Amino acid sequence: MVGIILASHGEFANGIKQSSEMIFGPQQDVQAVCLYPNEGPDDFRKKLEDAIATLSDQEQVMILCDLWGGTPFNQSSALMKGHEDTWAIVTGMNLPMIIEAYGQRFGTENAHEIATHVCKTAEEGCKTVPESLQPVMEGAAPAKAAEPAAPQGAIPPGTVLGDGHIKYALARVDSRLLHGQVATAWSKTTNPDRIIVVSDAVAKDNLRKSLIEQAAPPGIKANVVPINKMIEVAKDPRFGATKALLLFENPEDALRTIEGGADIKEINMGSLAHSKGKVVVNNAISLGKEDVAAIEKLKSMGIKFDVRKVPADSKGDMDALLAKAKAELK
Repeated sequence: MVGIILASHGEFANGIKQSSEMIFGPQQDVQAVCLYPNEGPDDFRKKLEDAIATLSDQEQVMILCDLWGGTPFNQSSALMKGHEDTWAIVTGMNLPMIIEAYGQRFGTENAHEIATHVCKTAEEGCKTVPESLQPVMEGAAPAKAAEPAAPQGAIPPGTVLGDGHIKYALARVDSRLLHGQVATAWSKTTNPDRIIVVSDAVAKDNLRKSLIEQAAPPGIKANVVPINKMIEVAKDPRFGATKALLLFENPEDALRTIEGGADIKEINMGSLAHSKGKVVVNNAISLGKEDVAAIEKLKSMGIKFDVRKVPADSKGDMDALLAKAKAELK
């Protein structure tokens, strides 16, 4: 696995490492190296050497620095001499590029390839609201409209695309719906072409719908649909070429969707916020009586549960969480 060094002035590297792990989970072979005001170039270089020495693969190393020309960059460049064929340095470190680097490590063991990918992601991560403030890069080609990941209304009913059956990259229960962990960590590990929030309540809320659609990661379209519409989509052969990541606010909505005919085999339990009538069963999930009943019904239907906030987490035991909830809800 490509080793990653995060190098910065001050505590920036430590802070962004912590932020990235909140989204993508704990990472091996990632070290933060910080330059403090009372330190000089030689001090930083020694810390950089010590950090690289901890990596399990010291042949393939990528160093992400905060600034071009600063001490972290200059010392990284000096240390890179003799390793130009296998090491890479990228400046302008930001959170999207670090998360992209984590995801890319699953598919390649080449630091140069990852460096190329993260540069593009770093640019895409810089956006403005309103969009009219976004500058057009000199020489850049006009943006192309995103290709539809699923059929549009113009395709006649009954048309069969692919094998006629929608694919589920992931079905996740998460009361936060589309947020950083989903838009980055889960979308990169499951590679959907569409994210679908399935919720009657959110489908009626134009503001929440708009925010969710804007939060979609580049190249992936996001939709919000009521449960009955999702049931129709699950049976529509026009969606046979779609690979979807489904998001539910609660287990009850997932149950209704599956009972309606969606062929979902496994549910990822991500997080359920605490509220009145619920009990905390782990650091991310709180369950109420309705949640317990829905989960038990889903289990009786043969649905499997993957209890994880982020892909890097170890899988939790759904049965143990149910037992804890039932004991505390009595």
